[in-house]
Amino acid sequence: MDFKLSKTHLLQQELFRRFAETEIKPIAEEMDETEVFNMDLVKKLLRYGLMGIPYSRDYGGVGGDYLGYALCMEEISKIDASTGITISVHTSLACSCVDGFGTEEQKQKWLRPMVDGSKVGCFGLTEPNAGTDAAGQQTKAVLDGDEYVINGAKIFTTNSGFADTFVVFAMTDKSKGTKGISAFVMDRNTPGLTVGKNIHRMGIRAASNCEVAYENVRIPVSQRLGKEGDGFKIAMKALDGGRIGIAAQATGIAQGALNEAMKYVKERKQFGKRISSFQNTQFKIAELQTKIDAARLMTYRAAVSKDNHENFGPLAAMAKLYASEICNDVTRACVQLMGGYGYSREYPVERMMRDAKITEIYEGTSEAMKMVIAGSMKIS
Repeated sequence: MDFKLSKTHLLQQELFRRFAETEIKPIAEEMDETEVFNMDLVKKLLRYGLMGIPYSRDYGGVGGDYLGYALCMEEISKIDASTGITISVHTSLACSCVDGFGTEEQKQKWLRPMVDGSKVGCFGLTEPNAGTDAAGQQTKAVLDGDEYVINGAKIFTTNSGFADTFVVFAMTDKSKGTKGISAFVMDRNTPGLTVGKNIHRMGIRAASNCEVAYENVRIPVSQRLGKEGDGFKIAMKALDGGRIGIAAQATGIAQGALNEAMKYVKERKQFGKRISSFQNTQFKIAELQTKIDAARLMTYRAAVSKDNHENFGPLAAMAKLYASEICNDVTRACVQLMGGYGYSREYPVERMMRDAKITEIYEGTSEAMKMVIAGSMKIS
């Protein structure tokens, strides 16, 4: 058991950290304020390979692993969670569905452009009336000859405002519940696919997050991923891996907030002393860093388990559950440590506190994570 990162991973970590500091930090506040993701930054994410880290060079990817991807998510999210989730949905969800269940022809046509820096992907599962209850979705795909006709709507589709490739799930047989869901991949310009306005949110405000309507969208059978009825399995597999990215994001947000708070308490003076000299402050910072390190180790464990082709799902759920909870605890505590300045927009910790909440919601709520963990323990 080795708790140290390899030289390769340390180098990757430094590269990701430098990219975040030089390319994202100068524009993070503006993106949050305007609620618009910087398209020049999207181009840089694609150009420098940050959107294809764990995918094979055979398809144009970086040829890295999931631990390297987790390092990327952590370092980017220390600076800006909106950029983190943009990478996460593209990598963990859209790309993984095609990589894991696509035919060779589908991988060449749809995966390659998403991992070689050409196109951005998004993932449409959630509906206005169907979140965790995937069987409750209303979007339908009806087979008509050698084409499917898709009708319905998806909501909270991250990246949809500028994505090129859409992975979407629809009912092909409502009577079969989750076994009646199928997965499809399509181009943004497919007739009948309409992307609505960005949904205004409390956090990750710069990320593109829209409602997408599918009205008599016709696509060939060749754009179905896997067999008819495989959709739920495909989505759950993608979400298992996605939770590692979200755990890394939550860890990064928490560490970023604590880094900002530590800089502040070393400079701020009260009662003639730096706040950092007070034992109460030192105790609190030590407690917060301990929680962050625990979340980090759980996240790395899940990532390495996935890289080793082990049963990583429960470990990913544990990491996501714990990291998202401590992320909220840490960011709130950092705002408190900084007092009124922490609450003001002069410092990024208030943005980090707003961003933290979503880590407990997307890729499965805390309650859903507990169900996954309990299920793996066979306690019922």
